[in-house]
Amino acid sequence: MKEFNKKIVLEDGEEYYGYGFGANKEAICEIVFNTSMVGYQEIVSDPSYTYQMVVMTYPLIGNYGITDDDYETKQPTIGGMVVREYNDLPSNFRYTKTLAEYLEENNIPGIAGIDTRKLTRSIREKGSRKVIITNIETSKQEALKKLKEVEIPRDAVAKVSCKKKWYSRTANSKYNIVAIDCGIKLNIVRSLNKRGCNVTVVPYNTSAEEIMNLKPDGIFLSNGPGDPEDVTEVIQLVKELKGKYPIFGICLGHQMISLAYGAKTYKLKFGHRGGNHPVINLENGKIEITSQNHSYAVDDESLKKTELTATHKNILDDTIEGVECKKDKVFSVQYHPESAPGPQDSGYLFDKFIALLNK
Repeated sequence: MKEFNKKIVLEDGEEYYGYGFGANKEAICEIVFNTSMVGYQEIVSDPSYTYQMVVMTYPLIGNYGITDDDYETKQPTIGGMVVREYNDLPSNFRYTKTLAEYLEENNIPGIAGIDTRKLTRSIREKGSRKVIITNIETSKQEALKKLKEVEIPRDAVAKVSCKKKWYSRTANSKYNIVAIDCGIKLNIVRSLNKRGCNVTVVPYNTSAEEIMNLKPDGIFLSNGPGDPEDVTEVIQLVKELKGKYPIFGICLGHQMISLAYGAKTYKLKFGHRGGNHPVINLENGKIEITSQNHSYAVDDESLKKTELTATHKNILDDTIEGVECKKDKVFSVQYHPESAPGPQDSGYLFDKFIALLNK
């Protein structure tokens, strides 16, 4: 049997041994898990995983490689990847490199051979916490010392947001959308382009005056990593722009809209991550299977004291999944209607945004 060469150590002392792939480096992150059965490329390239090490609960990862068309960002910022079994011989006519090659190119460590069922159970029971991926020779005491000394940074949005505005235009466009980039996924831009929108993506700290000078038909607030309360610039921006333009927010955008209207947010024990979360639409009673990726949620009681109304709820834990202020033409959802490779139950939300632009 091949000898282990890497391990992860959690801040409470739990150790798991495995085999390294990707970048050969040490990293300290927050450990989380994702229950998706497919879509590891989209997960690895999703900016919302900044400073996080993701445990994949599906046991086989890497089997269809990495393709050139399916990235969610050009520069991945995920902290690391933990898998049960890694396949380095992909079977897929579209693949152009292996997952290990992609991780190595982008200086991201991975570890395989871990008992991911046991590790996921631990995260569910004890919550997300700090983790280090390190060489097998590192003692537990040394690993715990490093974990204690390092704090997870709180500048995640500033790290992943674009540094200057960029454009994504489409043929026969009808609308101009300004998208606030807090870690935007490229499939969101594609989804807007597909519906006749030219999209101007701007940094998270762009002023309301600069945005109004762009003469948008609507404003989009993107997903992104970290605590929404840290992103004061965007919260203030929503306060200044609400009622002036239709506004649509996804994930972190949903949380920042809620904060701008006076609601509160709180950190979940282990978050929601995966493409299989059932959500009920409170307006029509329909159930949507959704893709999610977040650590924070909007507080239900504080929401009741605002101008926002809840439009969607998570069936698994009753958390708020969507809000709306019809007067201001503002709405948002916690999950990802643009999710790729799926599910695609919630694509109608982009059409709802287009309908507001029409008005």
